[in-house]
Amino acid sequence: MQQAQIDLLRSTVIPAQQLFIGGRPAQAIGEARLDVVSPIDGQVLTTIADGDAADVDRAVKRARQAFEQGSWSRAAPAQRKKVLLRFADLIEQHALEIAVLGVRDNGTEIGMAYKAEPLSAAGTVRYYAEAIDKVYGEIAPTSGDVLGLVHREPLGVVGVIVPWNFPLMIGAWKIGPALAAGNSVVVKPPELASLTLLRLAELATEAGLPDGVLNVVTGRGASAGEALARHMDVDVLAFTGSGAVGRRLLECSARSNLKRVHLELGGKSPNIVFADVPDIKHAAKVSANGIFRNSGQVCVAGSRLLVQSAIYDRFMDALLDATGKLRVGDPLDLTSDIGAISSQVQLRKNLDAVARAEAQGAKRLIGGEQTRVESGGNFMAPAILTEVTPSMEVWREEVFGPVLAVTRFDGEQEATALANATPYGLASAVWTGSLSTAHRMVRAIRAGVVHVNAYGGADITVPLGGFKQSGFGRDKSLHALDAYTDLKTAWIAL
Repeated sequence: MQQAQIDLLRSTVIPAQQLFIGGRPAQAIGEARLDVVSPIDGQVLTTIADGDAADVDRAVKRARQAFEQGSWSRAAPAQRKKVLLRFADLIEQHALEIAVLGVRDNGTEIGMAYKAEPLSAAGTVRYYAEAIDKVYGEIAPTSGDVLGLVHREPLGVVGVIVPWNFPLMIGAWKIGPALAAGNSVVVKPPELASLTLLRLAELATEAGLPDGVLNVVTGRGASAGEALARHMDVDVLAFTGSGAVGRRLLECSARSNLKRVHLELGGKSPNIVFADVPDIKHAAKVSANGIFRNSGQVCVAGSRLLVQSAIYDRFMDALLDATGKLRVGDPLDLTSDIGAISSQVQLRKNLDAVARAEAQGAKRLIGGEQTRVESGGNFMAPAILTEVTPSMEVWREEVFGPVLAVTRFDGEQEATALANATPYGLASAVWTGSLSTAHRMVRAIRAGVVHVNAYGGADITVPLGGFKQSGFGRDKSLHALDAYTDLKTAWIAL
């Protein structure tokens, strides 16, 4: 990846985008369009179709037709594997093009976007391709005159709704296992970042995925998203996003066909540093990256930092040093460490969160203001807030921006209580030189992921999902296949 290649790709004109239904671009039924505004400079990149319920219905019907026709759903797992491996190879071959397209759309710094979006998506598709012909049914331990078989079958039509921060990576976590299991899929991308998922669907068709098996309907959540959630012929809905929308999707399921709903709803993840941390500077650097990369727009971001009192001052010095070295800049510049905030609305939300925290008694140590105003884009200096207490909003509620809330603790019990003092339970981290402390904290923290002496890096082999109001269901790993398959018992008298 070279800067010259990036600069060439960033100048590419993006044509007006259509829906993707039945293996090809498709005009929306209505004429409404949505502007795609780049957070880098505030300029309109292109437009996408503002799809609605009628468009969703077309896509779902086409997905159902493909499923019932059976060229994918009833294909041998080894055949699906071949197509998905070609799909993964094509994503990888076009990785830089896709990464730049995504950065222009949502502002993630290119170094992170390249790895986390196309390369991660390719790896995810390849993982489920390799896995699907190795997942077996079961033979029950019955008496000799009966044969009990347990089959694992695809569910049918899967609806996928993903957020704007990592649409390709998160989309692949759902699309990969759903396709591998033999389902058809209808994706509703985020209004703020639809371009890469439209490109993904084109590559899937090029790889040989049968027409109608993967469809993409762009549009607003209140119209296209709601229509997908309410559709009577969608069997499963997989969603990553806010708790408010997650609750709405559960209502839609209850008021339609009781479709299965899998939710990953974000978090307010604690990052706990004990006095026996093996390397303070390393822990501080990783902690800074764990909240400030991608401008804090990461569901598992370590947005609450708990530091043991005995090393608090030393650790904060190291954290300030690490944060000060992070360069906020053009996300398509390889020298930038932090890119743009996704939208003006999100930027204002972040700035308001800092202001409210200060009004409630928090102290702003660094950052928290808009930067690079002259660019026309949405940029914010990373904010560190100290003297934060559990009663403050910034301690309990997700900001989804580069805002770190810091407090100190004295002992393990206090650290556990502070860590769990939030409605969320998605991710967490513990820094310690004690194996015993690490094991106790892994058990004590109410979160779906607990990192030890690290923050981030968990790959596709392990599940991701939350406790409490971070949702239910799991992305990633072989466990994700459970969301897109069902068990059927055959009881055969011999």
